[in-house]
Amino acid sequence: MLRDKNVVLGVTGSIAAYKAADVASKLTQAGAKVDVILTQSAQQFITPLTFRSLTLRPVYADMYDAGSRLAEQHVFLARSADAIVVAPASATSIARLAQGLSDDLLSLTVLATTSPVLVCPAMDSQMFENAATQQNLQILKQRGMTVVGPGVGRLASGHTGAGRLVETEEIAGALRYVLGRGGDLAGQKVVVSAGGTQEPLDPVRYIGNYSSGKMGYALAEAARDRGADTVLVSTPVAMAMPYGVRRVLVRTAAEMREAIISECRDADALIMAAAVADYEPAAAADEKIKHREGALTVELRPTADILSEASGERLIKVGFAAESSGLLANAQAKLAAKGLHLIVANDITTTDAGFGTDDNRVVILHPNGGQEHLPLMPKYDVAWRILDRVAVLLRERS
Repeated sequence: MLRDKNVVLGVTGSIAAYKAADVASKLTQAGAKVDVILTQSAQQFITPLTFRSLTLRPVYADMYDAGSRLAEQHVFLARSADAIVVAPASATSIARLAQGLSDDLLSLTVLATTSPVLVCPAMDSQMFENAATQQNLQILKQRGMTVVGPGVGRLASGHTGAGRLVETEEIAGALRYVLGRGGDLAGQKVVVSAGGTQEPLDPVRYIGNYSSGKMGYALAEAARDRGADTVLVSTPVAMAMPYGVRRVLVRTAAEMREAIISECRDADALIMAAAVADYEPAAAADEKIKHREGALTVELRPTADILSEASGERLIKVGFAAESSGLLANAQAKLAAKGLHLIVANDITTTDAGFGTDDNRVVILHPNGGQEHLPLMPKYDVAWRILDRVAVLLRERS
């Protein structure tokens, strides 16, 4: 998503400037061409050499640099940028941008650009909460800029509160979100389910499965990156919430059914990546079940078939089949029985793909009998390939 994108990273005078080095490094590793603008105040905290070493590109700091190869640095940077990220954004820089001043290279560049601008505040909580800062941020939002953060936690002053620069992953996610707004899924609502449901036995135990939620979260990120209005119906998993995705948190199959049915009423596509329990205890114990000698018998009953029940006026439905045997035959039967547009089959007996791993190896089955065998690849790449097919189906439907 970021490969070959031109990103201008503006670094201002905040102790959090050291974190901007990680932002520059991670964006460069993702394939972006990162041009860094350092304000004079930022150079009190970090040097141009740091960023030049990380990006392998020139660093811009002086708006009056007579030795620059560019006639007008700010115009070149503003026009070539796919996006501008100001991280960290100090209270002073936010005020400068809100007032439309152009007294340094960064503010000049922002003033001259028509590209998306992300502003990532970093300052002490008292400065952030000040009415002037809040009004300035509101002005930037009204002008179409995206404000990311700040985070809450321990600050350089030793106090705790709102004012921390958000983590690099969140900045990168926000960048991908704004860059993808004009993608091929723009204007489409995509609902994705993720994680394994938890069916309670008693107040402290449940019947669950090994699903990590990674495939569903990758699908949500990829849908967001292609411009979709993305809703992630997820069980509790150890995954960071993707920026720009709306999450509906559920635990049981019944809760997931209710959320999916509700969200699909106006959705364009449903991708059911969650591992939903096929059975649930007929009745959960009110008290913790005590250990005792002998066997414990628990009556189970089938859960609802969410994929079959989910419906919308023109809903594209994609299912997953995680199988330990008869992979293609079982997947094909599920595809037909549930009236799906696609089904993604994966063999859960492999050790290098599937549950808990970052990679997957799948077969995409079509109602006409077509099969696409995808090699082992990162789950995000698998998600992108699945969404390629969903995008085609949505175009055909239109």
